[in-house]
Order: sequence, then C-alpha cells, then structure tokens
Amino acid sequence: MTSTPMKSRDWDALTAALKGIEIITDATQVAKLSQDYHTFSPILQAQLAGKTGDLVIRPANEAEVLRVAAACVEFKVPLTVRGAGTGNYGQCVPLSGGVILDMTRMQNICWVKPGIARVEAGVKLAQLDKKAREIGWEMRMSPSTYRTATIGGFIAGGSGGIGSINYGLLGDRGNLFALRVVTLEDTPRAIELRGDHVQKVNHAWGINGIITELEIPLGPAYPWAEAIVTFESFMAAARFGQALADSDGMIKKLICITAWPIPSYLTPLRQYIPDGSHAALLMVAETSLEPLADLVREYGGSIAYQKLAQDVGKGFQLAEYTWNHTTLHARNVDASITYLQSIFPADKSLKVVEHMYDRFGDEVMMHLEFFRVGGTAIPGALQLVRYTTEERLNEIIRYHEEQGVFIANPHVYILELGGRKKVDVEQLEFKQMVDPYGLFNPGKMRVRLEHDL
Repeated sequence: MTSTPMKSRDWDALTAALKGIEIITDATQVAKLSQDYHTFSPILQAQLAGKTGDLVIRPANEAEVLRVAAACVEFKVPLTVRGAGTGNYGQCVPLSGGVILDMTRMQNICWVKPGIARVEAGVKLAQLDKKAREIGWEMRMSPSTYRTATIGGFIAGGSGGIGSINYGLLGDRGNLFALRVVTLEDTPRAIELRGDHVQKVNHAWGINGIITELEIPLGPAYPWAEAIVTFESFMAAARFGQALADSDGMIKKLICITAWPIPSYLTPLRQYIPDGSHAALLMVAETSLEPLADLVREYGGSIAYQKLAQDVGKGFQLAEYTWNHTTLHARNVDASITYLQSIFPADKSLKVVEHMYDRFGDEVMMHLEFFRVGGTAIPGALQLVRYTTEERLNEIIRYHEEQGVFIANPHVYILELGGRKKVDVEQLEFKQMVDPYGLFNPGKMRVRLEHDL
C-alpha cells in the first residue's frame, strides 16, 4: 500500500484551516515521527519500510484536536495518532500517509485523588507516578518504557507490564475507568466512555478514536526494593518465580526470569551475574525482603544484588532491563535477535516452559514475566529468538501453539492477527460509528470498512 498525496493546494487549505496549531513539515522530522519500535521484528521492518506521514500536527488541547479532526474529515486525509512512539507493532506507522497526530503536548494532570487520577493523553507515565506518590499512591502498572511512554499510548497500544503480577492486564475490568475520545464524523465530537464501554477503544491502536483524556485507577505506593537473584539451573529460577508469584503474603511488583545467555546482554548487570547463571530480576516491598531471602534459599538461589527504595533512583533501575527492554538491550548487542510474546497454559505452565527450554535451547532464549490472568499468577514470556528466516520463525510459532501456548504475534501489524486473534465486534461497530470514512490509521484492521483507504 502506498501513500496517495493530496494536491499541494489541498495541503495548503488544510494547514490554513489549522492556523495557530503546531505543524511539522520537515521531511526528516516527519519520517522520524512516523516510526516506532517495530524494527524489533525483521518482518515488520521490511513490510513497513518507507511508510511515513505527510505532515505532523501537535495539538495543545482538545479544542485543537477537534479542529484537526474536522479538517481531516473535510479533506478526507488519513490520521494516525501517536504518543511517544514506544510501541513495537507499527501501531503509529501510517500505511497511507496523511497526518501524524502527535499527542505529546497534552500533558495536563487534571487531578489526582486517593486511588484514581484523570490526565490528558500526552502525560508521561513517570510524571503521573511522581505526582501520585505525593499522596501515597502510584500507577498500578507500567511498561519498561515508563520514563518516556505516554499514558494515551500505553492504553492504546499496551497490554500490561510492571505491576501486572498484582493487577493483571489493562483489559481487565477495573484497570481503566474512563476515556474521552474525539471522532472523525462529519462533525467531530468528543465522547466520554466509562465502565465496560472503554473496551471500545482500549488497546485498539488508534483505529477508532483520538484519546484526549483518561481516568485510571491507582494502587497504594510501597517502598520498592530491587534484587537480582542468580541460579545455576534455569528451571530452579522458573520455579522460584512461580513460588514468589504465588506467595500472597509477599508484596511484589516485578518477577522477571532470564535464562543464560540473556544476562550477558544486560551490560550494567553483568558484574552481579556469573557466566552461565540464570537471573531473576525482582521488585518487592522492603518489608518482604526477609521472607524473600528465605524463599531464595529454599530454591537454591543466591542474592547477588539488592537496592533499598531510598536508593532506587540512583544508578540503573532493574525495571528498565525487563519486559521488552530486555529485547532492546539484547538487540543493542546483536541486532539479529528478535522476540516472541507467549502465554503458557495455566494448568501446566512450567512443564511447557521446561519443554520449550529443552527443545529450542539458545535459539529461543527463555525470558519469563509473571502476571495475573483470571486471578491466577502465570508465566508469560518475551523469548529472544535468534532469527534466521521468516519460515523458521513461523515454525517456532506453530510449534508453540500446538503445545497450547498462546502467541500474541509481534510480527504482524494487523490488530486482530496479533494479540486478539479475532475480530472485536464491539470495537468494529464503534469504528463504524465514529469513523465513517475509514480515516483512522487505515489498514490496521483485518475487517475493513467499505470506505477504508
């Protein structure tokens, strides 16, 4: 699919209609702001090469968003919404050119109250977390990119992260209270979605609404300590991770298990991890450090590194070596590495983990992240894959699926082919209402509208 540029006079008319709003036309900047981290996938890298918008618009408030929406409808210009661009599936890469709507100027924290906050879409997660901690609360979960990621981008493109061991995934009822979205109807409007209705837009890659404000729950803030625990056996590390995840009396935020040679790619951590060792990267409440030490001894591990909450802001932060930051650090060493996203069957998760570890060895390096699904703590995985060919990668995926492993395929840019595996009828019906001309991020849904570009 190639971009179909508007006539120059149409671009002039569109920009004239948006006088007073920040517009970027420099080709280098536009190309940069048309990208994300889909380059983790060699398949997406090839498929999305050269895809850019025609210009970038940075609104400062919802009123400006409505003006942009009206202009895009008038001139039938595709619109792709962008946060900080930390996604991995090409969510903010435009397939049909048009306008890139950069939401990063909308950084107002409307209010923070015990257990709940309302913010604009461009607020950075670290910024919100800092504000919430002033009254003893924090974000329930965040990606490893929390320093740069925006809350709107996280909701539109993410699914879970650090904290998911306690609170599950973003799509779970109660993890998102409200969304305010702008439509691309003939007369664009702002709609408030609350309760279960937020799922019409949650994790929809910006295909059916421009998120301008969000209302999200907060969790109680703890003094989080960090620890690296090493093991001689990978399965001992995996069983330790499951035991910690199942220990309801211990307060934790992060349980990341990495099989060797993954720790060799995490350069700042290498001094604490002996060659050939498997590592658990942990965040636990300081009050849980004593029982943690007992659990480590039970599973034959060694605490190689520990940092108390008062020192967490100094030096490296373990969270930035977990989830998909693990992939980032590995690729900084070996750019041929790619990854998978897997959820193991809850009834036999560690048996399947062990089978995959034994079968694939270093070709598919095991990286587990524990989180809650349906109230049960299970290991998901962001395995690192030594990429050779697309055919071999698909063989690996098929074998996992044959063993009951759910693969949220990170090598496709179609929403339903990745993590959903099916058409979300509610989202499709909402899109038909709010995007009658198919202008929102066209080409990212398998089921297309009649007028989709």
